[in-house]
Amino acid sequence: MYETLTFTGGVHKSEEIKELIEDLGGLILQENIIQMEMVLNMAVPLNDVPKVEEKAKELLATLTVAPMAGSEIAIVSPTLARHHLPHAACDISEYLREFGAKDNMVGLARGDGKGTSGISETEKQLIEEHDIAIFALGSFETCIKSKAFLYDDINIPVIVTGAPDIPIEELPGADAYVGGLGRIPRRLRRGPDIRALDKLVETIEETLNNKKQEMSMDPPLVPSIVVKNSIENQVPEIKEVISPTPVTSQLDGVRVKLNYDKYHELIENVVIEGKKLSEIAEIKKSKMYDYILVKINSESSLIEDSN
Repeated sequence: MYETLTFTGGVHKSEEIKELIEDLGGLILQENIIQMEMVLNMAVPLNDVPKVEEKAKELLATLTVAPMAGSEIAIVSPTLARHHLPHAACDISEYLREFGAKDNMVGLARGDGKGTSGISETEKQLIEEHDIAIFALGSFETCIKSKAFLYDDINIPVIVTGAPDIPIEELPGADAYVGGLGRIPRRLRRGPDIRALDKLVETIEETLNNKKQEMSMDPPLVPSIVVKNSIENQVPEIKEVISPTPVTSQLDGVRVKLNYDKYHELIENVVIEGKKLSEIAEIKKSKMYDYILVKINSESSLIEDSN
């Protein structure tokens, strides 16, 4: 079992924490350097967490549990136009990253009004490549309720946000609703805004924990962070990718930011515990920039294959 943590400290002597993670058999999920500060999302064996805490204290850094690390979240807005963006959805994205989330903004092509809003099958498939979808909607209750068709058949957990308080029973297809996050022409920096964002973080963490518990009944054949580490070690082309987190962890797989047509055979031939990745996972073309999407088979797939 691994614990996901976020290390925040100075760049000076940062190699020491990286070496410790490697020595403990842990993995680095994401690294961001902002001027002289480094933010490191990691996964370390549960029993070794005290050793990491001791090293963080020695380096005068902070160490926090990051339950969102190792997951990928879609933040969906009806459009990318200023009618819906940038304030609420972008501030949600920024806030979640402070808790270890890897999120992507998704703007639907047709969503600038109740009469014209819509979602295509391709957009649904793109959203379903993530672990959770957050639909950042508007300020009017009737408008939010009328747009339930955007997510009522999405096959991953859906959290809806908006300004009014709406009982979740009135939003078919949504797993949770968080109010206080409507469409406003300013940054979310005031007290009520922060409290609403904290409620959203709490809701996401609860939803992720529920999904992890459900997956534990039929877990992936190998942890996604092991797949991520194997790809990074065996595919040199990963080092040439300039996008952040070139191999992005998900609860049940990874997104590899290499072109599918050119590199999918390399990914398929990555060896994990004596088997090719193609033998233990489904490898397909992502709807996002033709990246490579790896979804790890569950343990029940071995029973089905034997039959």
